[in-house]
Amino acid sequence: MPKADDKITIQNFASPGHTHRVDRGKYEAMRAALLKVLPATEPGLTPAEAGKAVLAHLPDDLFPGGAKAGWWLKAAQLDMEAKGVIKRGPKPPVRLYRATKA
Repeated sequence: MPKADDKITIQNFASPGHTHRVDRGKYEAMRAALLKVLPATEPGLTPAEAGKAVLAHLPDDLFPGGAKAGWWLKAAQLDMEAKGVIKRGPKPPVRLYRATKA
């Protein structure tokens, strides 16, 4: 049975007030990878570009061959947007970049 500290509560930028409990190790690995690849200035990367870029920074024991990386990328993206760690550009397509407090 997983320990309580093996999970972390994340938010969803698209659904304010809704939270989810997810695996801490996978979330933190994806968060760190995403912060490594996102630029600090606009225009930023599209989610597809970020998804390709993070693969090189993910531990293979948590994401063997990049498995499930897309889901975790979206989860981390929406949580980090909700917390103001990353931002999206003002016009389509969605482009992400680090906020100054990241």
